[in-house]
Amino acid sequence: MLLTELYADQVKVWPKAGRHILAQYDDETVVVYQAYRASIGRFAVEHGRFGGDFRYSRMSWVKPNFLWMMYRSGWGTKVDQEVTLALRIRRTFFDAVLAEAVPSTWDREQFATADEWERAVTRSSVRLQWDPDHHPSGAKLERRAVQLGLRGEVLEAFGQRELVEVIDLSEFVAAQREQLAADGVAALVTPRERVYRPADPAVALRLGLADVEIG
Repeated sequence: MLLTELYADQVKVWPKAGRHILAQYDDETVVVYQAYRASIGRFAVEHGRFGGDFRYSRMSWVKPNFLWMMYRSGWGTKVDQEVTLALRIRRTFFDAVLAEAVPSTWDREQFATADEWERAVTRSSVRLQWDPDHHPSGAKLERRAVQLGLRGEVLEAFGQRELVEVIDLSEFVAAQREQLAADGVAALVTPRERVYRPADPAVALRLGLADVEIG
C-alpha cells in the first residue's frame, strides 16, 4: 500500500505557489492516480494492467497529485469515477513521459509560433496541462498541479508494460471523505507526497518547474 501522512503535516513542507509536481515516489517508481467506473477499475486491479472496457483509442489523463484527483472525481462520488486507482509506474518511464510532453495550449515561451506548437502536438503522444492545485475542500490554490494526457504507443506502454502495481484506493478515499466531512482537514490523511523533479535538469527547465520554497 501507499505511504500516508496527515495532510496538516504535509502542507507545511509543500510549496505554496508555482509549478510543482507533487508525487509519491522512490528510486524506482512514481505513483499516479486515475478514477474509473467499476468495470475498468476492477479489471485493472485483477489483472495488473488495463484492458476490458478501457479504450486505448482515447487519450487518458493521469495525475501524480492525490488531492487534484480528489477534486476532479469529487472524492470518488462523480459518475464513472467511483473507483480510485493508485498506479505505480517505473520512474524512468515517468521521466520519459515528462520529456515528451507538449503543452495542451500554445506556450509562447517554448514555441515561437502557433504553427510550431501545433506540429509538436502532432508529433507527441503526451499532453501536459498545468491547473490550479486544490485544497481538500476544493478551493483553488496558487500552486499549480500537473496532469498528463497519454495516447497511442505511450498509453499502451503505460497500461500494459510500465505498471508495477495497481492499488484500489476506493475504500481509503471513502473513509477520508467521511473524515473530512466530520472532522475537517485536521484529521485528514492523504498519500505522502513531496516535490518531484525529473532526472534531466533540461526537462525541468522546459516544464517551467519552480524552485522549491517551503511555506
